[in-house]
Amino acid sequence: MDRVPGTPPRRRTPGRTPRRTRPWAGLLAAVLGASVLSLTGAGPASAADVNNAKNGGYESGLGNWTCSASSGTTVSSPVHGGSAALKATPAGQDNAKCTQTVAVKPNSTYTLSAWVQGGYAYLGATGTGTTDVSTWTPDSTSWKQLTTTFTTGAATTSVTGTSATVSSLAASTSYSFQVTATNAAGESAKSTAVTGTTSASSGGGGGSVPKHAVTGYWQNFNNGAKVQKISDVQSPYDIIAVAFADATSTPGAVSFSLDSAGLGGYTVDQFKADIKAKQAAGKKVVISIGGQNGTVSVNDSASAANFANSVYSLMQTYGFDGVDIDLENGLNATYMSQALRSLSAKAGSSLVITMAPQTIDMQSTSNGYFQTALNIKDILTVVNMQYYNSGSMLGCDGKVYSQGSVDFLTALACIQLEGGLAPSQVGLGLPASTSGAGSGYVSPTVVNNALDCLTKATNCGSFKPSKTYPDLRGAMTWSTNWDASAGNAWSNGVGAHVHALP
Repeated sequence: MDRVPGTPPRRRTPGRTPRRTRPWAGLLAAVLGASVLSLTGAGPASAADVNNAKNGGYESGLGNWTCSASSGTTVSSPVHGGSAALKATPAGQDNAKCTQTVAVKPNSTYTLSAWVQGGYAYLGATGTGTTDVSTWTPDSTSWKQLTTTFTTGAATTSVTGTSATVSSLAASTSYSFQVTATNAAGESAKSTAVTGTTSASSGGGGGSVPKHAVTGYWQNFNNGAKVQKISDVQSPYDIIAVAFADATSTPGAVSFSLDSAGLGGYTVDQFKADIKAKQAAGKKVVISIGGQNGTVSVNDSASAANFANSVYSLMQTYGFDGVDIDLENGLNATYMSQALRSLSAKAGSSLVITMAPQTIDMQSTSNGYFQTALNIKDILTVVNMQYYNSGSMLGCDGKVYSQGSVDFLTALACIQLEGGLAPSQVGLGLPASTSGAGSGYVSPTVVNNALDCLTKATNCGSFKPSKTYPDLRGAMTWSTNWDASAGNAWSNGVGAHVHALP
C-alpha cells in the first residue's frame, strides 16, 4: 500500500508479450509433486540421492509424469539431448503443468535443473518440507537452463504407508486419485481411480465476518487524503485495516503508535473507544503489518515467536480483532505460517487474518505469499490482492492481461480460486481514487462488473471463468481516507454491490 500519493507504477513483468501458445520443452532432473503432506522420514542423510526423477529425459514418453488436462506430449524435435523432449501447450484455463513425485531424503539439499525452450517456462518444487522454490523464464528462443536448489525438511521423504494427506483442494470440487507402489524394481501400474468431492466449507477463520465483506485501509498518517478518526470510517466497510504497524529492533516484532499530531490531536483513548464502537456495530478492526515501505522480517522460529507475541500484545492493548499481512518485500512462508498459527493459538477462533499481496505474489502456488495463504487456509479470513501498481500479468488461462480492465481482475482472481483458496477467501483490492495509487484505478462500475462475472457469470469481458463462485468474499480498497476525499464514491458504489451479492 502506498503511504504517499503519486507513486509511479512498478512494472511486474518483462515488456515482451508471449506467444498465445507456450511450447515448453526440457530435460528435468527432478520435480516434486504438489499437494503431498504428512510425509514420513527415515533417518537423517548426509547427502541427497542423484537423478531421482524416473524417465527424466522423456525417452519413455510420458511414463512417470502426470500432465494437467492432457497438455503434455513428447517430441523428437526440438530436443536438447537424447532423442526426446517434453512439449506442453496450455489451452483454455489450464497452465500445462507436468509433475512427478520423487523420493528424497530428509535434511538434504537437492538441485532441480531443466533445459527449456519457449515462452513462460517454469520449474519448481513443492512439498519440500521447508520453503518451496521455483524459477522461470518469460521466453527463450534457444535452449536455456533453469536451475534452483532446495533443502528438504527433517521429516520429508515421499509418500509411504497406506495413506496420504492431500492439501490445497478447492471446495465443492470433485477429485480423482490413483495409487502406485514403488520399490527398488520400479513402479507398479496405477490403481483404479477413486473419486471424491470436497465439502462446501473449505476452511477460513474470522468469526462473524459477513459472507460478503468490504475491507478498507485506514491511514494512521496524513498524506494529503482526508484525515479521519476510526469513528469517521464509512459504514459500508466491514473490515477496517489500521495502517500500519512497523518493525522494531527485535527481529520479527512489530509496534504501533497513533499519529496523534498528524491526525489533528486524535488521542489514544479516543482511538480505542472508536474501535469498540465499530465492533459494537458489527465491524472488525485489524492491525496491518508493513505497507509499501514496511520491512518486517520473519525468517526463523525466534522471529516468528516475536511476531506472534507482539501482534497479540497490540490486540490486547488496542482491541484489534486480528492482523493484516501487507508485506511487499517478500516473506518466508514457513515461518510466517508458524507465526500466524502461534497467534491463532493465543487469540482463538475469532481471530481475523487478512492479506494484501501484490499481483506478482499470487501468480503461482509456489510463491511465498500464496504458499502462506494455503498453509493457514483453515484460519485465513481473506486475501485481498492488490490489482494495481502492477502492469501486465498472466491470468489463469495463460494469457497476458493489462491492469485497468474487468479481464485483469477476473483472470487473476481465477488463479487464486483454482490454486486452492476457497472463494470466501478471495477479495478484489483496488484504489479508491486515482490519488490512491500510481496506477490501476478503475471505476466502481468495473469492480462491480468483475464481482458479477466471478459470482454470476454476468458482465464479463473477454475472459469468462469456467464456473461461478457465489461465495466470493468481496472487495478491498486503499483507502477509506482517499474514498472520503473522492466523495465516498467507492464505498457507496462497491459497498452496496458487495453486500447485495448472492
